[in-house]
Amino acid sequence: MSGVTFIKIKPEDDGIRLNRWFLREYPSLSLSRLQKLLRTKQIKVDGKKAETSLRLCAGQEIRLPPLDNEKAVKNEKVVSKTDVDFVRSLVLFKDENIIVLNKPSGLAVQGGTKTTRHLDGMLDALAYELNERPKLVHRIDKDTSGILVLARNRKYAEILTKAFREHDLQKTYLALCVGIPLQKNGEIKAPLEKIGEKMQVTDGGKKAVTTFEVLDTVGEKFCLIAAEPLTGRTHQIRVHLEYIGCPILGDDKYFGLKRYRLQNLSQKLHLHAYQIDLSSVYRKKFVVKAPLPDYFKEDIRFLGLNFREHRSQ
Repeated sequence: MSGVTFIKIKPEDDGIRLNRWFLREYPSLSLSRLQKLLRTKQIKVDGKKAETSLRLCAGQEIRLPPLDNEKAVKNEKVVSKTDVDFVRSLVLFKDENIIVLNKPSGLAVQGGTKTTRHLDGMLDALAYELNERPKLVHRIDKDTSGILVLARNRKYAEILTKAFREHDLQKTYLALCVGIPLQKNGEIKAPLEKIGEKMQVTDGGKKAVTTFEVLDTVGEKFCLIAAEPLTGRTHQIRVHLEYIGCPILGDDKYFGLKRYRLQNLSQKLHLHAYQIDLSSVYRKKFVVKAPLPDYFKEDIRFLGLNFREHRSQ
């Protein structure tokens, strides 16, 4: 038949459902037309009749009739050279499956009503040699700096999404806090619930657990804390540290009017996603660390805090 083509399934598409593959590659092809083409054997997989629910395997071959009118037209977003240079300067690690960024404080991960410049709008600049933009698999707050992991293909998007959802990836945050906790280390178990615009500790909230370790202190005024969230609630570390009497410096939302102001300290949020352990994904010891932003380092130095590199257990 004239115009018939054959396409091999790429390794990164291993496991994708047939209907989802067509939705991505041929967005104008309706489900009813797809089902008819499959029913009449105009579309086959490895020469055999297939159903829309079939999960494809890498290397399988799809037989296609002429579908030019339904083919995806790539709507490539134009990223300015300034933003291309900027977002690529954030890359800490890159291989064929994953990119790890060191996101600055103040840059939103995704857009919103009042947010037009955000990381998601720059991801096309991180496609590099591949044809698809990397995918967001988790989030960190706009004002939190540090590690953000991206998946470069569908397979690793699923692997990483599952790992984040099941908390298989150990994440360590550094926080410069006002006040000193009663214990040098411990576990904060305080359920969280969103009330209005804030997350609050309530008896009826969802389970939330954070472990912490005080790395250094300045009298009774400031401390540097390493915190590891064992659950993934919104603003969890921020609320939990405020709950034990150590709000994070620069946290307007949860420190409010009690915010400690010193002329020589930055008013930015001093919370940094410092380290992530990707060993469970790579099946070997693999840890990525993100250098502290300049304002965070300068304030640690100004206060005389000693940042000894935190070592996970």
